[in-house]
Amino acid sequence: MEITDIRIRKRDGDGRLKAIVSVTFDNEFVIHDVKIIEGNNGKDFIAMPSRKTTDGEYKDIAHPIHAEAREKLERFIFEKYAEIKAASPAPAPVYAETPSYEDADPAPEIEADAEMGAETDAAAEPELAAEATDEATDEVKEADEY
Repeated sequence: MEITDIRIRKRDGDGRLKAIVSVTFDNEFVIHDVKIIEGNNGKDFIAMPSRKTTDGEYKDIAHPIHAEAREKLERFIFEKYAEIKAASPAPAPVYAETPSYEDADPAPEIEADAEMGAETDAAAEPELAAEATDEATDEVKEADEY
């Protein structure tokens, strides 16, 4: 039997379950609910579909019989999972970094406002433009004294 298709549904979140996989063999037989789980050592492993018995144990419903078959299945699944992880964008941060007050530079805004006001006022009345510039300069000096 040859693996003809692998479909992986990534799971986002902080849990250990990383993805749920469906594996098709010879375009005729499919096994659903193969799980990719993060192990305690940080290394991912594959868990075959299983059910809980009355004793509380979990028994695989379907699984490879030979070690070689399991290794082949794992290799195909992990290769496809690596492709999907590489293709998907990194998750965006939940909270965007807010610039601190110290990083802000208010000077360009003040200069732009003063220039706009000066141009408008200067065209209308030159005396008002000079007074507005003097008042703005005095306000900046007072602010610097604190």
